[in-house]
Amino acid sequence: MTVTIDNEVNAVFEFDHEALIREVIEAALDHEECPYEASVEVILTDNAGIHEVNLEQRNIDAPTDVLSFPMAYYETPADFEPLETKQDDIFDPETGEFMMGDIMISVDKVREQAEAYGHTERRELGFLVAHSMLHLMGYDHMEDEDRAVMEKKQSEILDSLGITR
Repeated sequence: MTVTIDNEVNAVFEFDHEALIREVIEAALDHEECPYEASVEVILTDNAGIHEVNLEQRNIDAPTDVLSFPMAYYETPADFEPLETKQDDIFDPETGEFMMGDIMISVDKVREQAEAYGHTERRELGFLVAHSMLHLMGYDHMEDEDRAVMEKKQSEILDSLGITR
């Protein structure tokens, strides 16, 4: 597994945020039984940085907490079987790793939401990484039923690591 973390804002936490990001990514891949070695890029930015990308990519003129940019298309979330035959361009030709995509997280939102929800920044960052990983594996939360599935999976991933509210 290759996780590249680009800390654009030189964010400092009271915990090893890079280790946490890697742990949550690995737990999400294990939870969804991803059969491939994977690579993920994580960009830590601020509200201004994520606002700009949110406007550019989604035409939403506001900062958000996390953005996910999956490389693969899934007919069914976390159905990895058809990827090799239908989307071979998502595998790194040098390493063979499944290039899952990019995650962009606003450190400002991590801090704001941790305080607003009454839990730690560690828990909030872990939650956002788990949430985004599920998006990279084809899940969404546009419908109530899909939202319930994602919420359950997020909880299971975080609980497996002892990351609770």
